[in-house]
Amino acid sequence: MKKLVQKALFAVCLTITSPLWLLYKITRSKDLFAGQGQLLALVPGKIGSYIRVAYYSKTLERCPLKGYIGFGTFFAHPEVELGEGYYIGAYNIIGMAKIGAHATIASHVSILSGKNQHGYKEIGTPIQEQPGVFRKVTIGENSWIGNGAIIMDDLGVQNVIAAGSVVISKTNDYEILAGNPAKVLKNFSS
Repeated sequence: MKKLVQKALFAVCLTITSPLWLLYKITRSKDLFAGQGQLLALVPGKIGSYIRVAYYSKTLERCPLKGYIGFGTFFAHPEVELGEGYYIGAYNIIGMAKIGAHATIASHVSILSGKNQHGYKEIGTPIQEQPGVFRKVTIGENSWIGNGAIIMDDLGVQNVIAAGSVVISKTNDYEILAGNPAKVLKNFSS
């Protein structure tokens, strides 16, 4: 019975969000995508998550219906892939990313589109006008990212990132990391 109610609720949410995702699909405007995501981020409660998941299931590269997207959270780019069973807490900003199955992301986390998004070496040219490189950051399956972390590079499988950590380098599988910059505290693969 619960699954039937969930399917019905998603159908309603897909209908409610259809003008938004249809407009995005027609225009392919990334500015429109970002604005719509920010608007939908403001819908509170569990129904807000259902609405966000419904919208993103039609606009991201991959967004299964089985997952949770918290209040205040939005995706800055449509080039995102989410694995099954994801949990994304409140007030997160996620750039280009591939988030593995059953990844858990706490609140106030930023996943950047790599660490070279902004150029700065052209003297006399405003940094905002200098070209940068955006890339898809991978979050390994079953990873857990603590509150307030900033992720700038790929995470391995089943990584645990301590709250407030800043990951600036690619990590290996089965690691616990903490700090700024994040350093390996333990590898628990053996």
